[in-house]
Amino acid sequence: MKDLNQWLEEYSVSHRHPTNKLIHNICVPLIMFSVLGLFWAIPRPDFLVDSIYFNWATIFSALCMIFYISLGLKTALLMLFVLIPMLILLAMLETIGVPILVTSIVIFVVSWIGQFVGHKIEGKKPSFFQDLQFLLIGPLWVFNKFAS
Repeated sequence: MKDLNQWLEEYSVSHRHPTNKLIHNICVPLIMFSVLGLFWAIPRPDFLVDSIYFNWATIFSALCMIFYISLGLKTALLMLFVLIPMLILLAMLETIGVPILVTSIVIFVVSWIGQFVGHKIEGKKPSFFQDLQFLLIGPLWVFNKFAS
């Protein structure tokens, strides 16, 4: 299994152009938020309805955390501090009546268009074409600079 530095170094290979980096710094967190929103919008079974925070998005987040824990405690804590505010924001948006599904779809599509524009500028394919685990490394690559 690769360690954190190997993952980040390999991810960085196709993210060197300043414009692509900027696009990723904006779009990757938005994609992460929108994916959580898509999971949030999946109807909950009756036994979960009473808890706004126990839903498919939090279950998905917990599964992602298993991967981040495998990369180290510092990495897991960093991503936990990213995930929790996003989940809280989704709860707040739901509470005030924002249509989570529609909002998430729009953010997801626009952000992925941005990502592909960035990779066109970079001249390299997105890393996840090589390994789907890079979909979890992207957010870590963006936020890791705050942990250094």
